[in-house]
Amino acid sequence: MILVGANVGVAKVLAESLPIALIACLRCMLACVVLWPLARGLEGFPALRPPVLKNLFFQAIFGTAIYNAGLLAGLRFTTALEGGLVLATLPAVVALGSFLLLRERLLPRQWAAAALAGAGMAAITLARLSGEAGGSLLGNALIFLGVCGEAGYVLLAKRIAGQAPVITASFWMQAFSAAVLLPFALPGFSALGALGGGQIALLLVFHSLTASVLCLLLWYRGLRRVPAGVAGVFTAFLPASAAVVAVVFLGEYFTFIHMVGFGLMLFSMVMATWPANGSR
Repeated sequence: MILVGANVGVAKVLAESLPIALIACLRCMLACVVLWPLARGLEGFPALRPPVLKNLFFQAIFGTAIYNAGLLAGLRFTTALEGGLVLATLPAVVALGSFLLLRERLLPRQWAAAALAGAGMAAITLARLSGEAGGSLLGNALIFLGVCGEAGYVLLAKRIAGQAPVITASFWMQAFSAAVLLPFALPGFSALGALGGGQIALLLVFHSLTASVLCLLLWYRGLRRVPAGVAGVFTAFLPASAAVVAVVFLGEYFTFIHMVGFGLMLFSMVMATWPANGSR
């Protein structure tokens, strides 16, 4: 989760240097290069049934294409600090999606989490309307669109839970995403000259291998040792690390409104993901 949050700042630097479709496509291609041998070596790369592959294709559309397009486009307008706060609404959006689309019953604390996430978004919006420098309503809205795409990915993943090994499924999602993004990325390949300096190329490799490979392996390895609900509480590190990177490395400012929004988002994430039985 710390790496996921840090990647918000990395994504902002990349979005200011390269075309969005090119970043997303190259990220997926690089991830495929690493995931392919991992899937073969650790899982045997089993054949998947057509319905599972179809579901993975739509997961790729929502969780990779829409999410990355929303995140990268939004970060061209808003700050990495506010981008991280908007991403913190994901657990609440997933809970609401489960209620609206899957007809799952929500606990009172999950309704409270959704309300707190909405209040956190409202705090950030008020900061923008008051004219405070830094963020952008348009940028925040685009990132929230990406959050909705990621929520769609999570809901789709529930349909095939246990039917595909994690790394193999991730490879197919990255491959599907690269194929979908390639036509949009082709016009931007002339911008690859921006990678010549080295720094942007290193950031792109870091962004791809951490967000699409390392974070995945760490998360699922951790889930073998702790309950999913307890693991979910650690998503609170996402906006925290995004804020640290934004302030320390990108020179962004942490205002009182940001502190209020951060507090509301933090409580929202904890309430949305805390185990129902209160176990540790």
